[in-house]
Amino acid sequence: MSARARPTGDDRPVLRQLCVSFAMLLGVLGLLNGSYMLISPVGWYFAVPGVTTTGPFNQHFIRDIGIIFLFIGAAFLIGTVRQQMRAVLWGGATLWLACHALFHFWEVAAGICGPSVLLRDFPAVTLPALIGAGLTLFALRDPAPARP
Repeated sequence: MSARARPTGDDRPVLRQLCVSFAMLLGVLGLLNGSYMLISPVGWYFAVPGVTTTGPFNQHFIRDIGIIFLFIGAAFLIGTVRQQMRAVLWGGATLWLACHALFHFWEVAAGICGPSVLLRDFPAVTLPALIGAGLTLFALRDPAPARP
């Protein structure tokens, strides 16, 4: 990577704040989604576009995934304040998000769903995985402050 493409000492605080803000957004959305799934699995099942086409309502399964979203949300939020743990927290959460997105692509490739599903699901499935990947790459390259 050229020196020109790398953030300089002057832009790193701005980039860091932008990344932390995106991580906070992913964290809050993960907690909200997970909470909704746990509190009202039926409501969540019928409210989220496309979910009803993936199979019959399964309260246990929806709540299981709700717990995962709580962990994802917590990982992104904790990473916003614990810079030295950021890469591991954001990377772990992103790994699940990326596998989830890849599974959606596999369903299309296998003929289970039509390609239009990818567009419909993009904001809630693929985009968070892409944002998480960018945040994780940033966290891997952003030096943690020295400990006193």
